[in-house]
Amino acid sequence: MPPTPKKILIACGGTGGHLFPGIAVAESLLAQGHQPLLLISQKKIDAQAASKYPHLEFQTVSAIAKPPTLSPKMLPFLWALHQSISTSKKILRAFQADAVLGMGGFTSLPPVFAGHRLKLKTFIHDSNARPGRANILAARFCNQVLIGLEPAAAYFKNKPTLTTGTPARPEILTLPSRAEAAARFSLDPGKTTLLVTGGSQGSLRLNQLIAHAATYLPAEIQILHIAGPGDYDRIKEEHPTQRHGYELIGFCDQMASAYALADLVIARSGASTLTEISLARLPSILVPYPYAADDHQTANAKVFATAGAAQLIQEKDLTPEALAKILSSLLTSPGALKQMAQAAHSLAIPDAAARVTKAILAGL
Repeated sequence: MPPTPKKILIACGGTGGHLFPGIAVAESLLAQGHQPLLLISQKKIDAQAASKYPHLEFQTVSAIAKPPTLSPKMLPFLWALHQSISTSKKILRAFQADAVLGMGGFTSLPPVFAGHRLKLKTFIHDSNARPGRANILAARFCNQVLIGLEPAAAYFKNKPTLTTGTPARPEILTLPSRAEAAARFSLDPGKTTLLVTGGSQGSLRLNQLIAHAATYLPAEIQILHIAGPGDYDRIKEEHPTQRHGYELIGFCDQMASAYALADLVIARSGASTLTEISLARLPSILVPYPYAADDHQTANAKVFATAGAAQLIQEKDLTPEALAKILSSLLTSPGALKQMAQAAHSLAIPDAAARVTKAILAGL
């Protein structure tokens, strides 16, 4: 007799780093006959991503960002948090949820707390080597903490943890051919390709560094530059329009093709980006976002740099000329790129979504 289908609410809105792993878990649950409901924010980035998955069920809630503790905005935040918890309870009751999974950030906290108050099984997943403060708080109301990178376990000493890896979008697990990918972006499949991505929300300073460094790169190196919708217009004015083989785009909903074409990636070091880079077996240069909470992006990048999968460089240490020199050296060293690619692959956990699904169902 087949097991009774379970209803799992997945709170995963706000950024691509929370949303895409949540979608991957939803796909895994759906494939096993269960019913996921994804709770996302009202941000445009969430709507854009969700539109690609019409077979999944989404609901939106207001995103809540915690201000500094002593800020005058704290009282409005607490009221909004109270309202969000009440809304989450209504959604959980209407959905008749069996469990709640929070994928990180303060958007996850109200549904997890609401699930705890309703005596449901609750879980959080943290992708970073150094967990976010919202997840450390949410862990108090969870039955189990699931982690993407092993160093995170040290921050959850009073809760059972399980290293599952970070789930990735299903399409990242099966990349198209290099020729197909090149055609999609109107680039040459025979040329060495640098992929630039600042993550789902872009990164102005990193984008500017690349736009100006491109002038110093050898002409035979082509660039696929995903600037992010917020930075696209600014970078369009700054990048060298006369340079052949420089494709600048604002938003990319075909990341599998972007990875399939890339020989080297330069990116921030958000956990979701690193997960996809490792699954795609790509070497990388990682430039952590310097203002990330608790500098968690540097902690993530150190995991990859220590393994030999990436070069870690702080933004303050880069100029366009220095960056071009580093890129040129790597992109003309196929042996070094191959070694880094192998190291990246050693960090990959391709069945992370299945591991998360198994952990949740085992807890019910």
